[in-house]
Amino acid sequence: MVHLAPGDPLNFITGEGDISNEQLARLRQEYGLDRPLSTQYILYMAKIFQGDLGYSYRYREPVLDLIQDRVPATFLLMMPALVLFVGLGILLGIVAARRQNSGGDLFLSGLALLGWSVPVFWLGQLLIIACALKLGWFPTQGMLNLRAPTQGMARVLDVLWHLALPATALGMRFLALSTRMTRSSMVQVLRLDYMTTARAKGLPERVVLSRHALPNALLPVITIIGMNMGTMLTGSVLVEVVFAWPGMGRLLYDGVLARDYPLIIGIILIVSIVVVAVNLITDIVYAIVDPRIRYT
Repeated sequence: MVHLAPGDPLNFITGEGDISNEQLARLRQEYGLDRPLSTQYILYMAKIFQGDLGYSYRYREPVLDLIQDRVPATFLLMMPALVLFVGLGILLGIVAARRQNSGGDLFLSGLALLGWSVPVFWLGQLLIIACALKLGWFPTQGMLNLRAPTQGMARVLDVLWHLALPATALGMRFLALSTRMTRSSMVQVLRLDYMTTARAKGLPERVVLSRHALPNALLPVITIIGMNMGTMLTGSVLVEVVFAWPGMGRLLYDGVLARDYPLIIGIILIVSIVVVAVNLITDIVYAIVDPRIRYT
């Protein structure tokens, strides 16, 4: 599919300069683009099994080195968006379920529906306009203030300051998803007979919710969150482009513009491995939360 896309990496490599057909043919031979696609695929797969993801046409560096340099920034963006917003969504879902069909429940449900419906790239642009350009609370782009470099704790605070808007844009979808799923699951669990029995025994409502209702209500939430990790990785590409965040998403975007085949395929391969690993971790967490899974 990458090779079928319009454009040629040599157009980016050579730029607008004058280049003869002989020079172009020599470049094609140098980069292996003169070989049949099937041959290129076989050679690429042979390198993959040796741990070699190829050489970037644009950056003139090994693809694996480029990805390793960008992975920390991507995970720095994803972890707060995942942990903080999913945790907040679970809390809001519990609050909404306890006050089913109340004004607060309807407000939170409507807010979750809105957060799920808004495209992440559009939300990012709205946050830039409102919180960065209009109010001046946060920077518009980047990961650090390059005009005034800092060290130590000041550098950490600078990164967190730049992280606030992109993490919010990326995490809002997961906040909405976890809120809706937790509310729906909690409403079903709270109606079951064992919940009535727990209350009849005189257990405090806090204990009923935390020890009896929440562990069972979290099972579908864990499943849905794990299944949507691919969506988060896709969303991180859009967020990194909007906020010029120096992660894998921005690297993939630059690779697509340059038709950098090894870079594009290498990033997609790494992302695919991460998604598979996250699904495995989800299954393990599912078994930890619900001990019955271990014996089935």
